Amino acid sequence: MTKITDRQEIERQGIKRQGIVYLIGAGPGDPGLITVKGLACLQTADVVVYDRLAGARLLGHCRPDARLIYVGKQPDRHTLTQNEINRLLVQEAAAGHTVARLKGGDPFVFGRGGEEAEELAQHGIPFEVVPGITSAIAVPAYAGIPVTHRNHTATLAIITGNEDPEKEDSNIQWSKIATGAGTLVFLMGMGNLAGISNNLMAHGRDPQTPVALIRWGTRPEQQTLTGELANIAALAQEANFKNPAIIIVGEVVKLRERLHWFEDKPLFGKRILVTRSREQASALSRSIEQLGGEPVEFPTISINEPFDYAPLDRAIGRLAEYQWVIFTSVNGVNYFFHRLRHLGGDIRELHGAGICAIGPQTREFLERLALRVDYVPGEYRAEEIVSGLRGLIKPGDLVLLPRADIARQALPEGLAALGARVDEVTAYRTTTGQGNAKLITDMLADGEIDIITFTSSSTVRNFVSLLGAEQIPALTGRALVACIGPITAQTATELGLPVHIQPQAYTIDGLLQAILSYLQQGELT
Repeated sequence: MTKITDRQEIERQGIKRQGIVYLIGAGPGDPGLITVKGLACLQTADVVVYDRLAGARLLGHCRPDARLIYVGKQPDRHTLTQNEINRLLVQEAAAGHTVARLKGGDPFVFGRGGEEAEELAQHGIPFEVVPGITSAIAVPAYAGIPVTHRNHTATLAIITGNEDPEKEDSNIQWSKIATGAGTLVFLMGMGNLAGISNNLMAHGRDPQTPVALIRWGTRPEQQTLTGELANIAALAQEANFKNPAIIIVGEVVKLRERLHWFEDKPLFGKRILVTRSREQASALSRSIEQLGGEPVEFPTISINEPFDYAPLDRAIGRLAEYQWVIFTSVNGVNYFFHRLRHLGGDIRELHGAGICAIGPQTREFLERLALRVDYVPGEYRAEEIVSGLRGLIKPGDLVLLPRADIARQALPEGLAALGARVDEVTAYRTTTGQGNAKLITDMLADGEIDIITFTSSSTVRNFVSLLGAEQIPALTGRALVACIGPITAQTATELGLPVHIQPQAYTIDGLLQAILSYLQQGELT
């Protein structure tokens, strides 16, 4: 059933909507660092105006119909000038749109958010500021550097690194900044690093003061270079260390030797493609993040209701006749019981049937419904399932198999070979997902994806279909391919994908463990 939203009703009645602009701080790069309020505003926006440092993964939370406008700035070129960005925000809000202005870090910490707010206020446009976590504190934290510490310093200064330190009318009072704060954080100052260092030393800062440069902080590409004021510019030039980076000056830099943690995680530096449906991806993505990797969600499949509920409804209407019900996935359980409730039934109607769950997650889902699972196979292939059910299912038993519309026929055929009468009904449909194929193609082409994960044959087939079979060899040549089990791996091989990783246990946990084992063997650097 289609839900009529307030937005649709307003448009239907021809009522003029009042626009609003949310100036949102997206944090320094890790998408998990956006605030709850910032994410809520992003999810409701009609128009999203975003920067280079705002984090591409956050755009996956936008409404499917939202317009995305890139206005990113780089040291050598600007997509739009600041004045053009200001006018764009005014125009979009004046047209009645809800606008999310997504900015890296915090809007008011060298983010030009103040200028944008002034422009909106001048034109009478409603706006709200949603603060973000500034890179000045988050990036050092991810590198193991606390910007304040009672044994080292109680003062912190955040300074722009973009201002030319040699100009005569500088807004930076170097004589006071150099020794007036224990920790100095310069944002986006790599182009002026030598001048910054020289000015600090010239105004009294000890040349041996520890300095850290952190590039792409909080992201898989995070790099940290340490030195002293006297040599940091030379070290940076030797390492070709460039923006986007921050500069930290102070004794707290020494604490990194003991407090670094992000780089120690087993998946640090790895960007992993998750091809599961959007509904299922979150569990795998959370596990990847906890291990220090960055999941990139590319839902190649979508889970939908059946075109026709009649076969499932008929099966539900005769539940008392079945000796066994076999659930092959969490999706099957979810859609089956949703329909059971819709028809006015409840779990008591399953009291006479044995229940088989394929996989630990399916079993856990059923147990949360207070259902006892009678059999869980040790392996999750049809052949092993049938072998395990031999002796449990008797000839003539009626077996209900509610599952996806495109599932393999090996399981019902194997059950029929045991003498069972099998009712295979569609509980849900698996269709091609709506992932951003252009973004993923670009990331793969640029070598930005380290590992591609597949959790079913459908994810493989749709991945190839969305990216184009002819492009697969070139796009995937620099990435590892990890498949959850032999059937999925076979599909990948047949479609031209090399399979590097396959777990012994065909589960999400097993897949992650196999990836970790592969990395620990030093086969991916």
